Amino acid sequence: MSTQKKRHVRTGDTVKVIAGNSKGKEGKVTEVIIAKDRIIVEGVNMIKKHIKPNAQNPQGEIQETEGTVHISNVMVVDPSSGDATRTGRKVNENGKLQRFSKSSGKFI
Repeated sequence: MSTQKKRHVRTGDTVKVIAGNSKGKEGKVTEVIIAKDRIIVEGVNMIKKHIKPNAQNPQGEIQETEGTVHISNVMVVDPSSGDATRTGRKVNENGKLQRFSKSSGKFI
């Protein structure tokens, strides 16, 4: 049984893309795909998906959806300052391990 490494990004986090075609864009994480080390971010890496014609939609269509981004290409945005920051983990006052911003030192 292999243990999975904790990721620096969680569903619901606001992240900034730091590499790739969508560099500089910010958005909210909607899904984390742990097996592939990828995430889906709102409004980032938009791809066109061709839908075949069917009974409900006899014309067919082209839908635009969010593609995945590798987890190493994003940084968490610090809620207090609004800037992208690296994250770490330390024990909070309740004795629980919690993520914190390395730039401001505050818990996320």
